[in-house]
Amino acid sequence: MTAPANTAIPYHPHGALIAAMHVCPLVAILRGVRPDEVVAIGHALVEAGFRIIEVPLNSPDPFDSIRALRDALPPEIQVGAGTVLSVEHVYEVARAGGSLIVMPHSDPAVIRATKAKGLASAPGVATPTEAFAALSNGADVLKMFPAEQLGVEVVKAWRAVVPKQVPLVPVGGITPSNMGPFLKAGAQGFGLGSALYKVGNTAEEVGANARAFIAGLQAARTEAGLK
Repeated sequence: MTAPANTAIPYHPHGALIAAMHVCPLVAILRGVRPDEVVAIGHALVEAGFRIIEVPLNSPDPFDSIRALRDALPPEIQVGAGTVLSVEHVYEVARAGGSLIVMPHSDPAVIRATKAKGLASAPGVATPTEAFAALSNGADVLKMFPAEQLGVEVVKAWRAVVPKQVPLVPVGGITPSNMGPFLKAGAQGFGLGSALYKVGNTAEEVGANARAFIAGLQAARTEAGLK
């Protein structure tokens, strides 16, 4: 007898990332952040309850920001890079102390290099074909991007066929008030961009936004009938 389709792909998730997601499944995307401000913003996020922080590589001196966050924050906080487009960038993130590689696409070479370096992999996927190919190459979570285009019904359809233990993480257009339907459909985390941080925000403003997202997550879980 063959295995059911949604259990056939071997899955060995990155334990530290999954543990962080269990505490708080919200990924802070700090696109455009500078190294001189990133530590204060990182502390504000952690104080609000966040456990995963991403510095996109199209930010100013992103590797310096990743290194600064890694040096300043507790070891259980997952610090990584977003908009990772090449294998060379994976190596640079690893040298900076990052533990997470987030991609807008699902290049198998980048995913495999990420896993070979012992980092967590979150590739961007927009079709089931991309999703299963990413899992075959070692992805830890599936970044459903862009969430505005995919929508809740796609999350629900994917959840029926993607292995249950694989987190589906919508990214794009997520706000404190619209997480409930995604959670009810089977999403297990969210990537948060400009509604959480945009260039020019102070650490205090980011902290207030972060607390609003934590409250929104709690309300969404109630709405979705989750703990």
